[in-house]
Amino acid sequence: MKYLSYWHDTAPQFSGAITGAIEGDYDVAVIGGGFTGLAAARQLAKSGAKVIVLEGQRIGWGASGRNGGHLNNGLAHSYLSAKAELGKERAIALYRALDSSIDTIEALIAQEGIDCNFRRAGKLKLASKPQHFEGLARNFEALHADVDPDTALLSPADLKSEIGSPFHGAMLSKKSAMMHMGRYVAGLAEAAHRQGAVIAEQTMVTAIDKQGERHRLTTARGRVTAKDVLVATGAYTTGNFSYFRRRIIAVGSFLIATRPLSEAEVASVMPGNRTCVNTMNIGNYWRLSPDNRLIFGGRARFSATSNQQSDAKSGEILRQSLAAIFPQLAKVEIDYCWGGLVDMTKDRYPRAGYQDGMWYAMGYSGHGAQLSTHLGMIMADTIMGKPDANPLKGLDWPAVPGHFGKPWFLPLVGMYYKMLDKFQ
Repeated sequence: MKYLSYWHDTAPQFSGAITGAIEGDYDVAVIGGGFTGLAAARQLAKSGAKVIVLEGQRIGWGASGRNGGHLNNGLAHSYLSAKAELGKERAIALYRALDSSIDTIEALIAQEGIDCNFRRAGKLKLASKPQHFEGLARNFEALHADVDPDTALLSPADLKSEIGSPFHGAMLSKKSAMMHMGRYVAGLAEAAHRQGAVIAEQTMVTAIDKQGERHRLTTARGRVTAKDVLVATGAYTTGNFSYFRRRIIAVGSFLIATRPLSEAEVASVMPGNRTCVNTMNIGNYWRLSPDNRLIFGGRARFSATSNQQSDAKSGEILRQSLAAIFPQLAKVEIDYCWGGLVDMTKDRYPRAGYQDGMWYAMGYSGHGAQLSTHLGMIMADTIMGKPDANPLKGLDWPAVPGHFGKPWFLPLVGMYYKMLDKFQ
């Protein structure tokens, strides 16, 4: 078993990063070389801006290369909850932004010729308990009527042709998709590079200060200046950016990938070949990879740490969860085990805008794979003075009380959700 992201291990590495000292004056400095930063850099460069991407590790090293491979439309919340909290107009706008984000990715892949196994698979939200299906049905009725007719409510009988495990019904979101995240992020970096963006890996920003109308960014490889800065670091935001650190809760999410399954095994577990998520608070999500591995993930432990020791503990919990859902795979070999950090906000709505003289987009709360490309391009257009299409504009973002970077309260949150799952 490799303690390594399947997406990292099975994708080409980006080869266009600059070497040597980092220096020069730029129109825009993008901090973070994941989906948000690279999509923004490509869009900025296409618009004629001189742009540099400063990535502390390597392209796609963070959440963009450590996720479950889902491109699910819809919010982290139920539509009914979003409607109650934000009002109908904002809830619909955010929901449609998630829809548009998948359209954006599909179009970009076609424009740039990125080979990443993109497919409109549809998503199943599976009811783990009978009362969960009642909630799904209420949400479906409002969602289907207000904003997304490309949805369907499936009974337990309908699910027999979809999944080889008993659930109490599901909601199908037909526009959802999947892709190979490692190949996509490498292709996105190549596209940004072709457009003229300068991309620097192993270039952590250690300090940033304002000099007149320009920002000076210090790294271990040198300094650059830029008129505008876009912070696109998500859960990996460092202490240099205290405003964001107080508002982002980094939560571990962990995954395992089986050996490639036989055709018979695929037919027994995932004949519908969609992305799947269940309705538990401490839930699981899964899909088949392009080579028919079952990629199975979840917040196995409420931790803000991802290293081999932590990932191994979480991987064992995930193995047990996999066996509980699919007993037919109880003894299947696990080839990959990895983890990463998710950038959660207190209310689980993403944020994007302008603060402390810098642009930002983050806080995706588990929906970044789909929204980040779209939002990165929107922020790039805004920086270039084009009409502001930010669907999150004006959404208040208070700091998390008592939170200054390390989420000490995660074990308490985990205990709370375990209790909810036990009694709800």
